[in-house]
Amino acid sequence: MVVTTTRISSLLHCTHTFPQHHRDTIITTTTTTLNSRRRKGSLRVSMAAVKEVMVVMEEEEKKKLQLGIAEFYDESSGIWENIWGDHMHHGFYDPDSTVSVSDHRAAQIRMIENSLTFASLSEDQSKWPKSVVDVGCGIGGSSRYLAKKFGANCVGITLSPVQAERANALAAAQGLADKVSFQVADALQQPFPDGQFDLVWSMESGEHMPNKPKFVGELARVAAPGGTIIIVTWCHRDLRPDEESLQQWEKDLLKKICDSFYLPEWCSTADYVKLLETMSLQDIKSADWSPFVAPFWPAVIRSALTWKGFTSILRSGLKTIKGALAMPLMIEGFRKGVIKFAIITCRKPENADGQ
Repeated sequence: MVVTTTRISSLLHCTHTFPQHHRDTIITTTTTTLNSRRRKGSLRVSMAAVKEVMVVMEEEEKKKLQLGIAEFYDESSGIWENIWGDHMHHGFYDPDSTVSVSDHRAAQIRMIENSLTFASLSEDQSKWPKSVVDVGCGIGGSSRYLAKKFGANCVGITLSPVQAERANALAAAQGLADKVSFQVADALQQPFPDGQFDLVWSMESGEHMPNKPKFVGELARVAAPGGTIIIVTWCHRDLRPDEESLQQWEKDLLKKICDSFYLPEWCSTADYVKLLETMSLQDIKSADWSPFVAPFWPAVIRSALTWKGFTSILRSGLKTIKGALAMPLMIEGFRKGVIKFAIITCRKPENADGQ
């Protein structure tokens, strides 16, 4: 049987979370490899064999992506901490405000507090979590904040060894080593048993996940019965009912950002909500917080243009420089409504029946 790109494309449900240019590479390479072997008589090609090869290639693409993410944050985390502090995420601002670095750090705390309030966790002490997992923890700013606020035990996971080491050092320096710990781990294969955490926290890590269904599935798996899941992430805009995909210029813009920040293909807030619904999670809520984070990227660019910021970026390495050059693209994406900053929260049912 001759392996055609059409046949391989029909199997791409297993790679649908990768950018189109990654899928094109998988299709082309798989087609060439299998047909070459078939011509040499060394392989009787079946669609099962095609699928097996494609799954292997998908795993290789995932590893390549994860390595890029780890190296990007190994390089850039020190710069971020030096200029912005230990919370590696957007702040929550009054729309159209002009902010300084000190305002930004206060806004980052507001982002955490507003996320907790949105999920109905901020004021009611009876709902405060005792155990928290911080998925994509950076250098642990959220984990340490949540541990102090709730008196909870927190564990953070990241792909970056540099981040994990620094996060543990900061926890020790702040007297939190008995409450907070950090380790290198894959968010798509979390090293935790089912139902372990009262709060599953993902602050701006979902955009790095190449398999969104598996990512959300792992968040739900490690959540305790009755536990809360909070996802704060970059998304592309929701599609209109008459649209099957984004416009080509929108795809091109997002691809440039993906290439700079080591991101797989984007999804929409509606896509996240649908995934949560398929898992029978409860109290699903979402909101577009794009207006409240709009001042963030201009503030980051202003900090990069200072002598301290500029020299730090130059010393950090090519990956950080590439990311810095993409910051105006983020502003363009927000301004044109292609990029949305979303919060999605939900609760795991108290029992297996979802009641």
